[in-house]
Amino acid sequence: MSEPQETPRDVREEMRLLLDEGDPGAVLRRLRQDLGAFGTAELAGVLARLAEDAGFDDLAQSAGRVAADPADPRARYEFGYACVERGAAFAAVPVLRELQAEAPASPAVLRELASALEDEGRHAEAADALQHALERGEAPLEDWPDRYLLGYNALLAGRVDLAAEVAGALAPPPDDAWLPARERLAGMVRRALAVRENGGLDLRDLRGWHFALTGGLLLELSPFGYDEGMNGRYAMVSDDYDACGRALRLLIRVMDATGHRPGSVGLLPDRSSRALGLAAAGLLGVAAEPFTGPRPGQLVVAYDLGDSEHGLLEALRERAPGQVLFERSTCWTEPPAVPADVTGWLVQTVLAPWAENMRFHPETGAERIPADDRPAEALAEEIAAAAAAPGGAPESGAGEDGEPPFDPEERVLAFAAAVRGLWLTGSRPPMPSSGPVPGNSFT
Repeated sequence: MSEPQETPRDVREEMRLLLDEGDPGAVLRRLRQDLGAFGTAELAGVLARLAEDAGFDDLAQSAGRVAADPADPRARYEFGYACVERGAAFAAVPVLRELQAEAPASPAVLRELASALEDEGRHAEAADALQHALERGEAPLEDWPDRYLLGYNALLAGRVDLAAEVAGALAPPPDDAWLPARERLAGMVRRALAVRENGGLDLRDLRGWHFALTGGLLLELSPFGYDEGMNGRYAMVSDDYDACGRALRLLIRVMDATGHRPGSVGLLPDRSSRALGLAAAGLLGVAAEPFTGPRPGQLVVAYDLGDSEHGLLEALRERAPGQVLFERSTCWTEPPAVPADVTGWLVQTVLAPWAENMRFHPETGAERIPADDRPAEALAEEIAAAAAAPGGAPESGAGEDGEPPFDPEERVLAFAAAVRGLWLTGSRPPMPSSGPVPGNSFT
């Protein structure tokens, strides 16, 4: 991308203003939006200034060298590498694509390009780049990491057969450091094949792909915007006590149906998780105790794992026998470092029932609802009461005038029964990608 497309004057001026205002997030959003309007030197100049302000010396130095000499291959490679390391992989892609076209025999450039595309969720492009290089014999690809990256990105792009073929042909890794990656890919492939054998796994099967990639069961699909690009995910939602109660009730049904009734509930320390955990313990009739580490047969309850302490998440990465990790709300645009075994719903932004909120009244307009500051024990009583109310809370997406619910509970139970042999197995490695099912996110 050494020569930019014609850059409108207002785009350049806006970029200068944003840089002068010192808003790096706005600069990156605008740069991503108009990436094709900037040549290599101009792009590197913007990143150099951002990196200097942020104290990212590696990126600032490599970007400065590219801005001074955009033809320098070493500088461009180091710039692409630094962009990936510093969370700006989108800026690395065009520079590394250009470099890879000039040096197709370089495995280092190809690997960095694949990594940049993977970080951007462009898994099909990453798989294509690796597969084409393999088929044409342009670069000497190795099983670790090259063919592994091909299999991993192929699966995240929805290409199950290619992923299974690659994973099955991988040689043993050269050292133990690659063993978790081998087990991770093998586990994802096994789950994907199992879901497909049971009739699922098209590119709108959010529940099936969520299980294949994370090993977790998704309790609820959103009916809102389902055919307009959401495919079962929520965007921004206000949670309530009835919905929390419904999620716990369905969680208990799933555990009963799969033979995983817990002996206790582990309470995470944040107030939201503690409230939900106490409610779960009351509904199950088991003891609740602070979570201190792996305990066999325990249900660990989180409202949002993104709010959990890092040390506790590390303690949850390796599974204790029979342990179940439940997360009420899982952020799909910024997934937690440890995926839950059961998640209530996939959201981008959620307001807990006890958080400050706004509601619209037809006569008085918008009005503020203050936060519910009661202790977790009082919140738990409301959740448990909602779950235990006669008839239970209504199912999500229930239709009016007798129409069936959008996503009946029996469908979740049938799915859990079909995959129970592969559920609660292995560790809980992070899954940073949302996978091949598309979804509309909002910034």
